[in-house]
Amino acid sequence: MNAKVKGVLAGAVAAATYGMNPLFALPLYREGMTVDSVLFYRYALAIVLLGVVMKYRRESFRLTVRETMMLLCGGLLFAGSSLFLFLSYHHMDVGIASTLLFVYPVMVAVIMAVFFREKPTRMTLCSIALALCGIALLYRGGRGGTLSLTGVALVLTSALTYALYMVLVNRSALKNMPGMKLTFYSLVFGLLVFLWRLDGGPALQVIPSWTGWANVLSLALLPTVLSLWCTALAIHLLGPTPTAILGALEPVTAVFFGVTVFGEALTLRLVAGMTLIIVAVTLIIAGKEVQEFIRSRREVRINAGR
Repeated sequence: MNAKVKGVLAGAVAAATYGMNPLFALPLYREGMTVDSVLFYRYALAIVLLGVVMKYRRESFRLTVRETMMLLCGGLLFAGSSLFLFLSYHHMDVGIASTLLFVYPVMVAVIMAVFFREKPTRMTLCSIALALCGIALLYRGGRGGTLSLTGVALVLTSALTYALYMVLVNRSALKNMPGMKLTFYSLVFGLLVFLWRLDGGPALQVIPSWTGWANVLSLALLPTVLSLWCTALAIHLLGPTPTAILGALEPVTAVFFGVTVFGEALTLRLVAGMTLIIVAVTLIIAGKEVQEFIRSRREVRINAGR
């Protein structure tokens, strides 16, 4: 198996496993667990698993003061994204929530244009328009009812906090930090959010059953550790752009489990809305490659005409 095939498989596994978040979170909600307890166990177990892997690979745990401050901010944003997404599952179908979350690359493009003077291209503006059209199509739920404004606000806030996290990583001393180390400390500092929320609110719940333990362990292992490890591997073998494009499998996976496991409705309008959002994000991610391809084809035609 060559490196490209391995990279594609790793990227597909990373995206598909991240889309499994609702598959393990919703059964825990049904057992009476709160969002904060679920995310506390997810983060704590993932930290242990990642720490063991880093120790086995003899990766450094050392941080500078500047890196610590940046990671503290990043961890708070990272945890905020998880918190708002998991809260949104109480208000809307998981497939729609996961698709709306996938607009975060569009938000990154807007933030970079507004705050860092990166002039948006026509492709970027087209992508933003497509994403807005997709969100408009998703506004009405699968059974014809209007989506919860609370749910939409929560998942869009989740996308925004993750977009801010991505910008922070790209524009700070964290840019050159190894991916596993960055994720480990993002989870460590993110865990502080849930410790604080649990201290000021309902106490940490005991996992109620063996199936609950299985779901918590699966949540920490599959959509967290395995997904992040496969993402790092895919970036190494393929590069960031193809890996990000493969991320389109995340909402597809969530929709699949939402329909087959949780009985959520799937209509042609919802499929059209999700498709528009996925296309918009793919254009944002692969915009330069698409433009270069169009330019090269145009040059070929011009040269052939000569």
